[in-house]
Amino acid sequence: METQDHKEKTMKTGDYIEAVEQNVLHTYNRYPIVLEKGQGVYLYDSEGNKYLDFAAGIAVQSLGYGNRELNEAIKAQVDTLMHTSNLFYNEPIARAAKRAVKASGLARVFFTNSGTEAIEGAIKAARKYAYIRDGHTDHEIIAMENSFHGRSLGALSVTGNAHYRVPFEPLLPGIRFAVFNDLESVKRLVNEKTCAILMETVQGEGGIYPADPEFLKGVKALCEERDILLILDEIQCGMGRCGEMFAWQIYGVKPDIMTSAKAIGCGVPVGAFFLSERVAEKSLVPGDHGTTYGGNPLVGAAVDKVFEIFERENIPAHVREVGAYFTERLEELAADCEAVTARRGLGLMQGLELTVPVGEVVRKAQQQGLIVITAGNNVLRLVPPLIIEKEHVDEMMTKLKAALNS
Repeated sequence: METQDHKEKTMKTGDYIEAVEQNVLHTYNRYPIVLEKGQGVYLYDSEGNKYLDFAAGIAVQSLGYGNRELNEAIKAQVDTLMHTSNLFYNEPIARAAKRAVKASGLARVFFTNSGTEAIEGAIKAARKYAYIRDGHTDHEIIAMENSFHGRSLGALSVTGNAHYRVPFEPLLPGIRFAVFNDLESVKRLVNEKTCAILMETVQGEGGIYPADPEFLKGVKALCEERDILLILDEIQCGMGRCGEMFAWQIYGVKPDIMTSAKAIGCGVPVGAFFLSERVAEKSLVPGDHGTTYGGNPLVGAAVDKVFEIFERENIPAHVREVGAYFTERLEELAADCEAVTARRGLGLMQGLELTVPVGEVVRKAQQQGLIVITAGNNVLRLVPPLIIEKEHVDEMMTKLKAALNS
């Protein structure tokens, strides 16, 4: 008699795809690939095909796949204690919080389950800060056009793309949208009700647009002048991806609140928002915010080990070195290939603006054994594991050129 385990082992790619399509809510148009395992900077599907990964699970797997040290830390915690709730203290999150706060340059951290939840917490902290300051409840937040901050109702409210927002309106009131990298557009929106200005340090989903230094510094000066909180979303561009532990450190513009997720757990679902001492002391208090799973021992062990590895191996320095070579090669491609009209990005967060259908390029790249993703309507997004070497950049270029030429 055939066992269930044997049946599962003999399932074909089409069977797995059919099982997902029949049982999982259809909110993603997935590529017809069943990924089975990963090692280093490569992924393998259920049919044995090998792919060079320049997507990293949407900028999550910064240490690549199969990092033994991280895996062992997670496995050891599974055998020790996975969850307690935040009604008690636990050792892993104490260690993780200490490392994370030190790396962030801010004073306090709240661990969440995702980047979206980190945005929710940041919004609440900003509004509570303003409420304590003046007792009003009609405060406004300035966010940016072309931005993306998540899919919950609060995060959608500050996402500057009507495509995502309209079907779920009405959303949070008091959100006004300025033009990213246009300081005058921000100044025009500031009024006595403004409590925070929220933006990605490098816009990701919107097409890989780094903040201009003058813009970010101008917004910071405006915030300091008016007692407005600067919230920087570093969910995708942080954790070493741009060449410093957090992208704002490149600009020397410290936020009052910062959100993080994705690579903070390198595959373990975890996010966080960080607060300056001033905001932490005058915003959220017991009863204002909470989470059942956030900061439990399992994710604490992962976050603790991720920060330890990043610091010991000096991952940001490696990103600066390889990122410079990556940028150089992409600039060569932009100069030589008519289908590429622009390159944008910092470090290992890069985008190529294309004149040809970007979705078709992604599919052609998969046929070449390369995984890349999109950003916006016509941008190819390249966010590989941060452990790539120059040889992987060269391999990617060969495969991408073949995809573009085909």
